[in-house]
Amino acid sequence: MNTDADDAPSPGWDSISARLAQLYPGQEPKHFGTLISHMLGGPDSLDGISAWRRTDPVPHWHFVTYGFSELYAKESDDPEVSGYGFELTFRLAMEPSELSDANAEPPTWALNFLQNLARYVFQSGNVFRDGHWMTANGPIALGRTTQICSMGFVTDPELAEPLATPNGSVEFLQVVGLTVEEERAAKQWRTRNLLEVLLPHMPLWVTDLGRASLLAHPAVKQQVAEGLRRDGSASGVLFTDVLGLKQVKRLLRKPITQVTVGARQVDELVTLLPLRLPFGRPLRVAGHEWQLVLEPAGAYGNNAVEWQGEGDHVVVMRLTDATVQQLAQTLRPHQGSYVMPLLPQVEWVVEKTTIKDSAGKVVDVIG
Repeated sequence: MNTDADDAPSPGWDSISARLAQLYPGQEPKHFGTLISHMLGGPDSLDGISAWRRTDPVPHWHFVTYGFSELYAKESDDPEVSGYGFELTFRLAMEPSELSDANAEPPTWALNFLQNLARYVFQSGNVFRDGHWMTANGPIALGRTTQICSMGFVTDPELAEPLATPNGSVEFLQVVGLTVEEERAAKQWRTRNLLEVLLPHMPLWVTDLGRASLLAHPAVKQQVAEGLRRDGSASGVLFTDVLGLKQVKRLLRKPITQVTVGARQVDELVTLLPLRLPFGRPLRVAGHEWQLVLEPAGAYGNNAVEWQGEGDHVVVMRLTDATVQQLAQTLRPHQGSYVMPLLPQVEWVVEKTTIKDSAGKVVDVIG
């Protein structure tokens, strides 16, 4: 435990440590604390991270965070939930040199990776839950050549029972490294279902930086395709940095609705629409200021565009199945203007998307 908080009662911290002691009896974990606790103004969001060595079913490090939940005094208003209600775990395959050295230290990048996830939660207020996914916009391990550029979140299979602490309940949510292709499948289908399909090929969902996409396995690819045809997509919200909506007046004609989106989101939009609306499920595109809600018009309905009340910044579009298919076939992730014959009252404007790394350097331009 960090020295700045040693004098403070730590019932939450002690409860987490006791739970892991049951899983790893007799093993002292590698622990990495902070010089100054977050509650005392320290720069790191997490007060600590512990890592246990595992040799089965594959050799790996089992990381557990301390800091998303209330480790010390109860401060939140909800007596049933401790802090954000979870701690993260992360299982990382050992390198051969780490396996052969009993005194080896876990890789530093994994600690920074978990701290960065914590900063995202603490700064944005967005929390992770079982079944969520998130892109890393590049390799999750800086300086490493790996196809693992995204992550899914799932209840840790060995810590599935929520932990009851004096400060409320805590779940252990495992971060699972995914390739870009696997992330796309998770978004199109369901993250939880995809992870279940991948589990036989990655025991305990251990992240291996050296692996390729598991969708290269014909059986895995077939299971995902069958699931999509059967279930459609569970992804009901598409978040984007670029979303603009406005009405454009035309001489002697009705005004049109102009929708501006980033090229990066176009692929996701045209992929998800046919997996949502024909199944009777809406899709919400959420930007910083505007929200575009795409709803099924129904078998006998017509296309319609509805602007919500003044200042709500919400536009609802009701689309027929035929329009959904035409939109998916017409809209492309390339800069330009697009108008569908079945939806002439809407103009789609696609802008280029610039991808930057954590240092602000441009690493890719889409569109």
